Formats: sequence, C-alpha cells, structure tokens
Amino acid sequence: MAIRLVKERISRSELQALSGDDQVDVIKIVADLDRKVLGVGGPMHHDIEALLLADGSDLKSLWGFSLYFDRPWVEAFEFRSHVNVRPKDGSPSIQIHDEKICKALVILAAEHIDWDR
Repeated sequence: MAIRLVKERISRSELQALSGDDQVDVIKIVADLDRKVLGVGGPMHHDIEALLLADGSDLKSLWGFSLYFDRPWVEAFEFRSHVNVRPKDGSPSIQIHDEKICKALVILAAEHIDWDR
C-alpha cells in the first residue's frame, strides 16, 4: 500500500486506489494543518506521519484520521489515530476532542478530495 503526499486535488476513486484494494472501505490520512498537506495511504497512520516529518512537517501540526468510502462525506470521518496522542500538546487521547481541529481537518480534506468523483 503506497503512501502519497497530496498537495492538490485528488478524486475519491484515486484515493481509493491508493488504499491498495478495491474491497477496502477505509483509508488512513494524516494532515499537516500548517502546510495544508495530506499524507494518504499506507497500513498505519505512523507510516504516513513519518513521511510527513521527513518532508518537513512539524509534529504539532499533524493529525490523523480515517475516511470511509462507503459513507457520505459528512459521516465519512473518524478522528481516531495513535498519532494524535501528544499529552504535552494537550492531546492525551487517540480521539481528537478539539472541535476546531476536527473542523479544520474537514475543511482541508474538502480542499484536497473530490468526494463525488
């Protein structure tokens, strides 16, 4: 399963192809909210996080979530990932509880992913 940095628009079908299996209904994503970049694909959020860090991202800007292909856009997000556990940064859980961060992730994803294609 390949990992790709997404800096421009990508279609839902392209995103699903990156999952590596037409039968997979979810893809892991790590977003850099400062650089406005998505890392997508890979078996684990940590793999995507490592690629983004190597590309120059700051850990405090990275948030992991998953998108489910079999759901409508508004229900497709799951804001849970082990990369979100950063107690020093006020995030003690795998679940993102900060609504501002969740909203920013949805906006960034909408800017990069064409869910209708």
